[in-house]
Amino acid sequence: MVLIVMATSCSQKGKLDKQIKDLEEEIFSVTDQAINTEKTAQLVDAYIAYADAYPGDKKAPEYLFNAGNVAMNLLDPKKAIAVFDRILQDYPDYERIPHCLFLKAFINENQMNQLGQAEMLYREFLQKYPGHEFADDAELSLKNLGKSPEELLEQFQQAASADSLQ
Repeated sequence: MVLIVMATSCSQKGKLDKQIKDLEEEIFSVTDQAINTEKTAQLVDAYIAYADAYPGDKKAPEYLFNAGNVAMNLLDPKKAIAVFDRILQDYPDYERIPHCLFLKAFINENQMNQLGQAEMLYREFLQKYPGHEFADDAELSLKNLGKSPEELLEQFQQAASADSLQ
């Protein structure tokens, strides 16, 4: 009986993994067409379903990270943040934990316009990961938090003008 359950479980795992691979190939191999949002949403759901079914599998945090990234790019910020929160909580040793925290800040700033939350998350990121490759990006984001594109352009022009006078 145990052997049957294990075989069925492995079979389901393989089917789900194949579904993910097929969707990835279908979505990411198309370069000259608009993104199929229905298929992409299916991919996000498949990533999450895999992690739900096999939370101890080494692919689970990676699939969740992919789900969060795709959801962010589909402009589904609430789902993306929920997925990144899940990774932060359930997989604290995952190598991309700093990325998850940074992306949460980025989403709050750029997609949800939650500047106070973004500031808090950027500061937490810098406190925890001051030497990370995204530290400069976090500092720049904090410096420019809430500024309009026009304000940023004016600031850039002023800096360029000051540099040319030297």
